[in-house]
Amino acid sequence: MSLIEEEASLLREKNLQLSFQLESMKHLFDENIRLKQLLNFKRESKLNIYPARVSNMGASPHLSSSLSIDIGSNAMRLLFCRVLQNSKSAKFIKESLIRMPLRLGEDAFTVGNISKENGVKLIKTIHAFRLMIEAYDPISYKACATSALRTAKNGQELVDQINQVTDVDLKIISGEEEARLIMANHIENHLNPKRDYLYIDVGGGSTEVSFIINKVKAVSKSFPIGSVRLLKEQVSSSDWYEMESWVKNNRSKVSRSIKAIGSGGNINKIFAMAEIMRKNAIEYKMIKEVIDNIEPYSLHDRITKLELRPDRADVITHAGKIYLSIMEWTNTEKMIVPQSGLPDGIIHELYEEYNSN
Repeated sequence: MSLIEEEASLLREKNLQLSFQLESMKHLFDENIRLKQLLNFKRESKLNIYPARVSNMGASPHLSSSLSIDIGSNAMRLLFCRVLQNSKSAKFIKESLIRMPLRLGEDAFTVGNISKENGVKLIKTIHAFRLMIEAYDPISYKACATSALRTAKNGQELVDQINQVTDVDLKIISGEEEARLIMANHIENHLNPKRDYLYIDVGGGSTEVSFIINKVKAVSKSFPIGSVRLLKEQVSSSDWYEMESWVKNNRSKVSRSIKAIGSGGNINKIFAMAEIMRKNAIEYKMIKEVIDNIEPYSLHDRITKLELRPDRADVITHAGKIYLSIMEWTNTEKMIVPQSGLPDGIIHELYEEYNSN
């Protein structure tokens, strides 16, 4: 009974948080309407937002804005960025990141369909995100769904329903497209040309691995191995073997030493828990130490004592296993943690599309 009471208490807290966030969204939407009325602003369309250049004729840099929505297996994210551009470069400023814990992968990877209950929650959250799009009024936006909706038999049916109800134009993307978008933030432009890199993005339902050779993405592949799949014991030994073989085979073709780059919410949290003074790098032994320290704790203690979010507490060690395994297979000792991922890649691609028009 005590466990049920604890779970009920956590659900009540989560419900309260969602209520506050929805109320905040409604406030932003109402405020946006009032501002538009004061400015006598009229849109030519309801939601069809097309890329358009916004520029200042004076000495100030060009200013644009983009918004991305990522429907993952463990959570949903909305990222709003402003982009400052001068004659030499563009600076991406993250103004708002909203994360909604909705574990679609639990349905998709175990029973093969998104449940009616989670489908309703998904539609409600997308509707709230639609209001945020109206409130932020970005120049361009893009909404993508990944592994959970790719896997679910009713994934496309649910997406069609969402688009009909909310007009958000959500699309399910392939694992290959996901890997490409993750790399669209052009992190290779900031890397040491004398070293090669291995980019590892671990999500709830899949892991995207890319080799960056001479500052160019050489090969990339998506594997159906993720933290939620591992939690639900939905990863087979053949899945592990396929990823290990692919990684080792491509590592053998690289003569220089390799440094890893890790993205995803779990490695960001592991990095924060390691309390590293260095700017953005973590060693293999530190990742392992954090994971080893977390594992003995019960789910309740991970939430109350380690202060992990409920939807992070039960998957973080599984994600850590994936990062550590790939680093072991490639004899990689250090990992850069840039704290960017799919939503950031979408933003960068939107900006490039906008800038090319």
